[in-house]
Parts: sequence; C-alpha cells; structure tokens
Amino acid sequence: MPQKMPIKRQNLSAFTLIELLVVIAIIAILAAILLPVLATAKKSSYKANCLSNLRQIGQAFSLYLSDNKDRFPDDRALKISMGYMPWTSWPPYDVRGGWAGLAFSNDVPNSKIWQCPAIVAPPLSTAVQCSQVYETNPVSDVTYWLWRFDQTNDPVSSICFWGKTATQAVEDLEHANNSTVGPINGLSDVELAVDPYFPNTIATVQPNLLGQTPHRGGRMRVFLDYHAEFQRYPGLK
Repeated sequence: MPQKMPIKRQNLSAFTLIELLVVIAIIAILAAILLPVLATAKKSSYKANCLSNLRQIGQAFSLYLSDNKDRFPDDRALKISMGYMPWTSWPPYDVRGGWAGLAFSNDVPNSKIWQCPAIVAPPLSTAVQCSQVYETNPVSDVTYWLWRFDQTNDPVSSICFWGKTATQAVEDLEHANNSTVGPINGLSDVELAVDPYFPNTIATVQPNLLGQTPHRGGRMRVFLDYHAEFQRYPGLK
C-alpha cells in the first residue's frame, strides 16, 4: 500500500485584536495632530493666493490709469446692464465687481484673479452679494468688492471714483466727511478692492451671514498705491 504523504501546514500569521486596536489608536492620534496643521496650511495658502490676486487687480487698474490719462473707467452703464442691485440688508449699495472683470478681460486673461480662493462653502459661496458673473462660457465671476464703484449716481458721488483721476478721487474722499471712509493720508489709505465681509455689528446683515468673511477675523484689501494686506476687522468671526 502506498504510504500517504504528510500534509504540510502553513504557519499563518494574523494581527490580534489588541494589535489592530493599537494601530487604529495610533492612526487616530496622528490624524488629530495632522488635520489642524493641514487646515492651517490650507488657510495660509488661501491668504497668499488672495493677496496675489488683489495685487494683480491693483496692477490691472494701474495699467488702465496709465493708458487713460490717469482716469478711472466710467462704466456705470455697464454696471447697470449687469443688474445693479443696491441691498436693503448689507452692503447698502451694489459693490459687486462683475463690470471690472468684463472691462479688463482683455488685459487680465486669467479670470481666477477675480475670485477669492477661500470662498469655497456656504454661506459665502451661495450669497448673491459675494459673486457676480460676467462671462458664461466658461463661467467667470468676480467675488471681490469694489466699494468706490458701488453707485450709479449722476453726477458721480463724492465717494465714488467713476471717471475721476486718482488725485481727484482721493481729494473727494478727504472732503466727503463720511464716517465710513476713515482717515486718509494718501493713496496708501484708500481701498480699491476687498474681500466680501459681513460685520456682526451691523443690524441689517442677514442672520446667516453675520460675522462671515473668507479669512478668519479680517479681510484682504488692495489700496490705491497697489499694496495688498490682511487687516483685522471688528465684528468678523
């Protein structure tokens, strides 16, 4: 009778339950450490990108002024045609900048510079005050606000820049005696473009937008001397 060969058994190794629990615990600890670091890095990246965008917007205005006898554009008709919407809530006028995206489209081929990269989620991403489309194919919009081009009055308001020289615009602001303008000592104090923001200190702000801003606790701004910076602002989360 042929002899049966003995069956060789493979030694199978496996993790024990305790080992699996230890691995899971280590992963959880590492995630708890790394996720805040990654979130902070992402926010820092958004800030850097936003500052770069605003500097480029400042340069677009600078090039326009140098080609047009130092005068700002007067695109009130374009602003109206795009749907001028003064708000009953906040802001009180239509500060959206879709008109600028369209007016400078030949000189600013990269439409992304008009969009704050930190506006990625509601309520800011869905707030009608935070975006104005100026091209539909492909869809391009402007999320930055242009306070000095927020009205369509005729004659031009003392706090608006339509068709004015930079010097005249600053002088008019200085003499406007408007509490919302603040002290002015030159071009470096005059805002040109800014992130959307909804202070919780203003009664007319919609409840879901109270204190909202793309960058925690403040706003990114570019000024008439074309420097851009982050500024803390009371009433923002």
